[in-house]
Amino acid sequence: MATAAPTALPLLYNQLEPLSSQQHGTLKVRGLDALPALAQTHAIPVTVDEFSAAQRFYPIIFSVGEEPVPLALMGLNEGVNTFVDEAGKPTDPNIYMPAYLRRYPFLLARLRPETEELSLCYDPTSNTIGEFEDGQALFDGDQPSEATNAVLQFCEQFETAGQRTQLFMTELKKSGLLMDGEVAIQPEGSEQPFVYRGFQMVDEEKLRELRGDELRKMNQNGMLALIFAHLFSLGQIRDVFARQVRLGRGPVAAPNGSQPAEA
Repeated sequence: MATAAPTALPLLYNQLEPLSSQQHGTLKVRGLDALPALAQTHAIPVTVDEFSAAQRFYPIIFSVGEEPVPLALMGLNEGVNTFVDEAGKPTDPNIYMPAYLRRYPFLLARLRPETEELSLCYDPTSNTIGEFEDGQALFDGDQPSEATNAVLQFCEQFETAGQRTQLFMTELKKSGLLMDGEVAIQPEGSEQPFVYRGFQMVDEEKLRELRGDELRKMNQNGMLALIFAHLFSLGQIRDVFARQVRLGRGPVAAPNGSQPAEA
């Protein structure tokens, strides 16, 4: 197994280290009930497999740029997460948590650019893996334990879902349905609305104008259901705004009343 991890770190990961029985044979893993960095993270990647569950709680938007990705908004302003406390612990156990969070501190990563092989890595700065008396062993001798095999399976499923998500985004870009997003919220008593920008969304007008054969193709390949889940989820933006206000972390109006949603 390689001894080096990728230099580009994904969101929330501080370091990556490949798991090996030689280096980590005595370590145990225990459950993660809080992730401090999450308290300052307002947008989390989601896969298309999660749209149905996630849209019940979060607005699902698309990032800007040449390679947009779906994001679940847990807050409307950078540094604000309305679904966890200051320690990064979910405030409601019944709310769906994206798979991106549930796989932490583990990750499948390509250790060498010349190979397509993925290796199971973890973030050594996490407090969930160490020389604990409690927890589940990572290895049984020189073989992965049952717990590690379960983690590996979950990470493999996440990667597969990520591939499906990339295909969906490729087709969505080809369709020309993506547009710059804008949402205006005017709370009671406010003279100016708060306008959120800096993300992408599906253009409903263009969607209605699609030819029948294009709509039929989208229906058959599952894209249409995902698009509707995204559109339905946008209604959650006002709920997230209200959560921010209740937490005393509502936005402060700029002179023109606008607020960028820095997705």
